[in-house]
Amino acid sequence: MLSPVTGTKERAILVGVITPQQPENQTSEYLDELEFLSETAGANVCARFTQRLAHPDPRSYVGSGKLREMVDYANQEGLDLVVFDDELSAAQLRNIEKAFNPDPLEASIKVLDRSTLILDIFAARARSAQSRLQVELAQHEYLLPRLTRMWTHLSKQKGGIGMKGPGEKEIETDRRIIRSRITLLKTKLQEIDRQNQTQRKNRQTQYRVALVGYTNVGKSSLLNRLTKSEVFAENKLFATLDTTVRKWVLDSQPLLLSDTVGFIRKLPHHLVESFKSTLDEAREADLLLHVIDASHPGFESQIQVVDQTLVDLGITGTPIIRVYNKTDALQLEPEEMNSFERSHRARHPLSVFISVKTGAGLDELRSMVRQEAHEIFS
Repeated sequence: MLSPVTGTKERAILVGVITPQQPENQTSEYLDELEFLSETAGANVCARFTQRLAHPDPRSYVGSGKLREMVDYANQEGLDLVVFDDELSAAQLRNIEKAFNPDPLEASIKVLDRSTLILDIFAARARSAQSRLQVELAQHEYLLPRLTRMWTHLSKQKGGIGMKGPGEKEIETDRRIIRSRITLLKTKLQEIDRQNQTQRKNRQTQYRVALVGYTNVGKSSLLNRLTKSEVFAENKLFATLDTTVRKWVLDSQPLLLSDTVGFIRKLPHHLVESFKSTLDEAREADLLLHVIDASHPGFESQIQVVDQTLVDLGITGTPIIRVYNKTDALQLEPEEMNSFERSHRARHPLSVFISVKTGAGLDELRSMVRQEAHEIFS
């Protein structure tokens, strides 16, 4: 994203903490993902700051000495953004912003947390009426407890990352107005959900397969390859927000294949709640294809995030095929690849190893889907 003042990308630093529950290697992996999120939003990441703590400081996330170090660096480098890897409380936000912007009338450095950044990306990428309403609802619910901090110094003309709020009117600082807007948004979403339920009922006679998985693992690309569609796919996080349903003809038998919004660790709670209706296609599917980026160094933890998110959404008991994608990027010798496949099939027998890019393994995937949907092929 370009700064509305300079026309250049906003420059940011990332902040994380190393704790007994989150060791250094895990913090580094989380910051890698936070950097990808920041780049997706349009920022250039200039530096990372980490600190070892028993737990994040309840007043300022990091200690006072580390905070001063970050403030000095940001002022020296003329930075625009400070992005924290966890959700900050209203008190933490207030204290941190006061440190970076002593004069609220001349604030120049924005303080964001991971949730704000993800909401910002969703706001930029929402296309349908439903996804726009869902994002706005999540933003308002996130904003409500933080109204004492919002709009007190952020210039309404500044724009940029973290400023795609649900609106920039003085009226929205009033809690009563925000709550009224939340109620209205929920009503509108319920109406859209009723329409979607009617559409799904009309499709109940057809076997339904849903793609789920971590963000940016290749779900949309796989849907395009299997259904010969042209759904938007991009090497950025959350390229797909709206559920897309396409006809998939397998052995002259039509199935319905749906693509859903990708999951991510530390996904804001309000966003999960807002997008539950969007994920009804996955909840009501006969079969789930859990797409995994096998080339990602942290794909094991991504599997855990997706599995837990499915449980949180109440999606249990549905057969799941784990689809390990991007195997062409593993660059393993045949013996090593065989060992890789055996180890993962031992833990989850319904596993298949593919490359959407080269087409490898897609016939085996189709065969596995036939076996799971055997009643419609008999």
